[in-house]
Amino acid sequence: MCAQKKPLIGILPLYDSNKKSIWMYPGYPEGIIAAGGIPVILSILNHDEDIEAIAERLDGFVFSGGQDVDPQHYGEVLLKYCNEIYPPRDHLELRLLRAVMDRDKPVFGVCRGLQLFNVALGGTLYQDINKQVNRELPIQHFQQNNYEFPVHEVMVNKKSRLYEIIGMEMIRVNSMHHQAIARLAPQLTAAAFSRDGLVEAVEIEGLAFGLAVQWHPEFLWRDDENTLRILQAFVAACRN
Repeated sequence: MCAQKKPLIGILPLYDSNKKSIWMYPGYPEGIIAAGGIPVILSILNHDEDIEAIAERLDGFVFSGGQDVDPQHYGEVLLKYCNEIYPPRDHLELRLLRAVMDRDKPVFGVCRGLQLFNVALGGTLYQDINKQVNRELPIQHFQQNNYEFPVHEVMVNKKSRLYEIIGMEMIRVNSMHHQAIARLAPQLTAAAFSRDGLVEAVEIEGLAFGLAVQWHPEFLWRDDENTLRILQAFVAACRN
């Protein structure tokens, strides 16, 4: 009997505007490998027919972290405390997400990926949570180093797919973001919150597997069983 084929999983690249190059934290592809998939690091595609072809050929997609999403995509002007944007990546990911959803293929978003999902489906973002959100709890959402160490708790919705995967109502996560969901998109369900009320995970309604987290699993999966379970659930969905 032939062994079951491993799924091919596209990973959206990060972009270095100084070096004019794409790059990748090794934890992304290595985590996919550990979970049973084969990672494929993508380029910044700009032709719609190429984006459609990639959506057709690969089995699932990881929307990674990176620059801020251009606020024009959620109907706002670029404020001074929004960080660097990169429009070619916005174009690629907005078109790719729609193409993948049309085919009901699994998607997993990380940090910017969560924010991109929300924008693509009609939600908005805080361009900077420290400037735009009144928070009573001084939770650290942007740790400066030691990304492999969790710094705050998130509370998991017991009715969510995320809870089905990890079976826990509270987990600790790392955190490296200055933006967050403001208005949740209609097609998204909040799957987890931080104690100061920010959305920390979302699920896309009507998709076989559509999950995104605000934290960074690429730094956690080696030492955190819950994170590895999330990656394994995503890869299993890609395989099926």
